Amino acid sequence: MARSTVKDMTQGSPLKLIAGFAVPLLFGSLFQQLYNIVDTAIVGRYLGSQALAAVGSTGCISFLILGFCMGMCSGFSIPVAQAFGARDEAGLRRYVANIIYVSASLAVILAVVTSVLCPWMLHLLNTPQDIIADAQRYIQPIFMAIPVTVLYNMASGILRSLGDSKTPVFFVTTAALINVVLDVVFILHFNMGVMGAAIATIIGQLYSGLGCLIVMMKRFPILKLSRDDLRFRPEYARQLVGMGIPMGLQYSITAIGSVVIQTAINGLGTLSVAAVAAAVKLCNLFYCVIDALSSTMATFSGQNTGARKIYRIHEGVRTASTIAIVYSVIVFLAAWLLGPQLISMFISATETEVIALAHRYLIFNTIPYYFLVMVNVLRFAVQGMGFTRVAMFAGVAEMIARTLVAVLLVPVLGFSGACCANPVAWIAADVFLLPCYLHVCKRRAQELGCPYRKDELHAA
Repeated sequence: MARSTVKDMTQGSPLKLIAGFAVPLLFGSLFQQLYNIVDTAIVGRYLGSQALAAVGSTGCISFLILGFCMGMCSGFSIPVAQAFGARDEAGLRRYVANIIYVSASLAVILAVVTSVLCPWMLHLLNTPQDIIADAQRYIQPIFMAIPVTVLYNMASGILRSLGDSKTPVFFVTTAALINVVLDVVFILHFNMGVMGAAIATIIGQLYSGLGCLIVMMKRFPILKLSRDDLRFRPEYARQLVGMGIPMGLQYSITAIGSVVIQTAINGLGTLSVAAVAAAVKLCNLFYCVIDALSSTMATFSGQNTGARKIYRIHEGVRTASTIAIVYSVIVFLAAWLLGPQLISMFISATETEVIALAHRYLIFNTIPYYFLVMVNVLRFAVQGMGFTRVAMFAGVAEMIARTLVAVLLVPVLGFSGACCANPVAWIAADVFLLPCYLHVCKRRAQELGCPYRKDELHAA
């Protein structure tokens, strides 16, 4: 098998493999967040807190729709990683061909439906009247460009499933630089307002998606598709949909809880919306490490499942858990000691009330940060083994928890109640995921007829 441009994660030190794979992904996530931060900083500082609130108010429906697309593409890449681990080149190429067909079809449908329903969704969210027009001007172009989002996530997901975490990083990094330039041009020079930030983001994503696709086709011998490989195969498409849709729904179900809590925050007024928008952008920056670790665990778990090495998945989860402890402490200290200064990147220092609210939100959300890291480590390990439907119920647990907080705590505690939504959701998901992970490991080991623990391997 031609593997000069890919990485085999089925042998070697899990720590070295996870770190070596995750670090490039981390830089990619950081640069991806960079252009989100630039959007927010320019909007907040030059267009004002109302424009910032308008962009921030779309975050939950953006996560609802775009999260589904990202989760779906991640699910599509799991059979590719498993086929790679099993050394099944023909099956791998057929999966890739059918991923293209399924992704393109679903992307067009989603773009049409969401762009038409966008005004209705914003009204349903109880978006304040003074920001709803800007909110629509920002999010509707992004919905119309869903095929661009799917293109990048599809191509980068396939590359990561083969162990290549560097190519997506290169294109995301250069896309971030393009986005920064276009933000300045569209917002400051052409006075396009929040729509300029949206269009800049779309162009950056288009560049990174096309770049990953070209590299995938030109530089990976294992992905040279023959005419037979390109034939549509219903059985492959069904398996991809069976993996991708539940994984996408997991994001969307989680996002429904976020929609409910965002609706409650919208009811608290524009200052609260702006504070959460600024704090969430900073949380997204912190989340880059988790995002890199999650994608790494999906590939690590998928390849080792294909190689019938379930015991190595345990080793990977233990390694990731250690990383989670260290990182959680760092995040909390950064939020506690530097929170107001970091928030000032997104909003003028004169907006003291907004900054104080945003700092409170940060503290509430970083004290229990370990639980968030483990939600993602366990969930992506389960998904990498092929149990995307089971992992979806972790999203259900998060949705229920956030809904209960919105209904029970926000009316009593106000903004502080809204700050509790994420921590309660993370703990609820972990309560489900830990026994779920242990169960599916045993089940997959039994199905594959391979050792569940390393000591069983030595005994055999």
